[in-house]
Amino acid sequence: MTDISLEAVRQKQALRERLRFRRRHFTANLDGMARLAAFRTLPQSLADLIAGREPVAAYVAWGDEPDILPALAGYSLVLPFHRERSETMDFRHWAPGEALAKGPWSTHQPADEGRPVEPALIFCPLLGFDRTGGRLGQGGGHYDRYFAAHPQIIRIGVGWSVQEVDAIPAESTDARLDAVLTEQELIVCGDRL
Repeated sequence: MTDISLEAVRQKQALRERLRFRRRHFTANLDGMARLAAFRTLPQSLADLIAGREPVAAYVAWGDEPDILPALAGYSLVLPFHRERSETMDFRHWAPGEALAKGPWSTHQPADEGRPVEPALIFCPLLGFDRTGGRLGQGGGHYDRYFAAHPQIIRIGVGWSVQEVDAIPAESTDARLDAVLTEQELIVCGDRL
């Protein structure tokens, strides 16, 4: 690892800590109605984009992550799936009401292992984002590796508006988002939408 990438790793870790703190305090201070209303519907432009692009990949919100699943009711859904604590992540079909199992990182995933499914569009969680499509995740690199292996798939980050920063420190393995959805707006980051 070069000095430049070591510095990027340190910057990212410090940023993760700040953004976890910011997100935790933001969600703790949301009133009940605001939290209930957030991420319950998609902007029309996003709904139009999804039309005919199924299945849609989403995630089961963990902790203070935004819950995008209510906005995706009625779509064919897939969720991230990890067979074990490995670098490999893929997606499996899931529908609201179906069983979930605890994954290797304490996240929830489809209980039915089934066959891997390639989504047409991915909604992914994040810790931080910038308006050029930079995404800061938890640090495992699972989404970046999946994006690298499937570059054609539209990538939409989902986060609270307070998770925005001026610039996310980037490494060569970091994949850019096509858009970011917050409780306030849809931010288009590239020319693929």
